Amino acid sequence: MTIQAAPDETSREAFDRESMDYDVVIVGAGPAGLSAAIRLKQVAPETSVVVVEKGSDLGAHILSGAVIDTIGLDRLLPDWRNDPRAPLKTQVVEDQFSYLTPTRALRLPNALMPGLMSNHGNYVGSLANVARWLGDKAQELGVEIYPGFAATELLFDTHGHVCGIATGDMGLARDGARKPGFARGMELRGKFTLLGEGARGSLSKQAIAHFKLAQACEPQKYGLGLKELWRIDPALHKPGLVQHSFGWPLDNSTGGGSFLYHLEDGLVSVGFVVHLNYENPNLSPFDEFQRFKTHPSIAPLLKGAKRIAFGARAITEGGWQSVPKLVFPGGALIGCAAGFVNVPRIKGSHNAMLTGIMAADHVALALLQGREGGVLAAYENEWRASAVGADLKRVRNVKPLWSKFGTLAGVALGGLDMWAHQIFGRSLFGTLRHGKADHETLKPLCDAAPIAYPKPDGVLTFDRASSVFVSNTNHEEDQPSHLQLADPALPVRDNLPKYGEPARLYCPAGVYEIVYGDEATRSDPRFVVNAQNCVHCKTCDIKDPAQNINWIPPEGGGGPNYPNM
Repeated sequence: MTIQAAPDETSREAFDRESMDYDVVIVGAGPAGLSAAIRLKQVAPETSVVVVEKGSDLGAHILSGAVIDTIGLDRLLPDWRNDPRAPLKTQVVEDQFSYLTPTRALRLPNALMPGLMSNHGNYVGSLANVARWLGDKAQELGVEIYPGFAATELLFDTHGHVCGIATGDMGLARDGARKPGFARGMELRGKFTLLGEGARGSLSKQAIAHFKLAQACEPQKYGLGLKELWRIDPALHKPGLVQHSFGWPLDNSTGGGSFLYHLEDGLVSVGFVVHLNYENPNLSPFDEFQRFKTHPSIAPLLKGAKRIAFGARAITEGGWQSVPKLVFPGGALIGCAAGFVNVPRIKGSHNAMLTGIMAADHVALALLQGREGGVLAAYENEWRASAVGADLKRVRNVKPLWSKFGTLAGVALGGLDMWAHQIFGRSLFGTLRHGKADHETLKPLCDAAPIAYPKPDGVLTFDRASSVFVSNTNHEEDQPSHLQLADPALPVRDNLPKYGEPARLYCPAGVYEIVYGDEATRSDPRFVVNAQNCVHCKTCDIKDPAQNINWIPPEGGGGPNYPNM
């Protein structure tokens, strides 16, 4: 490969940015991106492949439950179970499904669950550790991986085709001035660029808008997943136990649910998901999660236990109807950058890997045929007829039914529809629409019920500040904010009187605050952005009712540093 000055840039700022040439540039070292990189090297070893990752290390920004369907791993690395370094050790031994009331957990018989809801043969584990292991596999095959480098810009050639990405400048002060040690970003130019940034990826969002990839699909839907990792009493630990619930503390009109996964070494993943089409601006997903842990069926498990880590991340929930067009001139979307999560199964990593593999196969063929920079039309045409499409199509109505009819009726109807698919191979409802985007669903404050959340006890329930601390989040404070406001006056002028400024509640990390000049009279309100607290969940980019907040990557390496989430 060559290192050279960018050939078609004329400004001095761009001219002094060096570039490196590859066959394939991949953004995001998650399951999709790393699977694509490995597959490319498997089928075309001579292909030069680079992966850039905004986290300080592989896995640093990866957060998932996770119960992992191994179909993707089995296809990518069929012999993975014989690898002593493989991080998945614990198979699921028991599934439990419950509906929670304020005082009881009503166990649902497993026989009522459609077959696809069974986790038999799946593994519980850390997706972050899976990413680290996949990274090692990729590097052994010759893939170059650069963690700590945030991709901030799509590059276009003279034909308007994507021809790579640029990483962000390092060492800028808050006002944009260059600090000592300033380093210009790099241009990584490729014949094809694959975007595997996960849910609401910043470059993916740009590509979807620029190439109008979402014109023919329903709005993407999202949930906010919150997770804590606990080490519990060994006497209560049951490796391989998987528990899911819905109901309390959320009301019937608010979608969401919980998971508890018993991992190895006395660890339990405790998680909670709130669907981001909720209506009440007084709702705080973080505080709902804390309340969940006080339920009589949950609290005894955590008695005397120690919380080790916390994290939060947006999850794509739109499924079949909301997947945009995947391809554009010079590249494609893979994994949750496009949205391949199966909502009722709460699983997406298997489909992320499968789409990474699929895209890699089509890239390798295009390179072999000399079609560099073209449109991977066969990838777009293949996915719906593949295992990925089959996985999503049979659950496509679960989310819209839940949204339309509420939790109790929606879950029942969704289950009935899944049974119809299992028995008859078709849906009872056709293909339902999602309707409004998540940022359009909030009611005005005057029409919403107030919600009083109890103060955290610091033992079972916690505040945002202590939670951010155990997420190991760190940003250089003297850098430009990566949370951009299109109109800085809008939060106080519009969102505060109409919605009570919901950013202060939907953000799980205390990034957004309303600060008053006089607290007693609540006069002179100011909107304060504590960008250094950001755990990169992307909720603000999704849920802000005015779409006034634009999340962009901060300086490379900033953000959470999850150990084994």
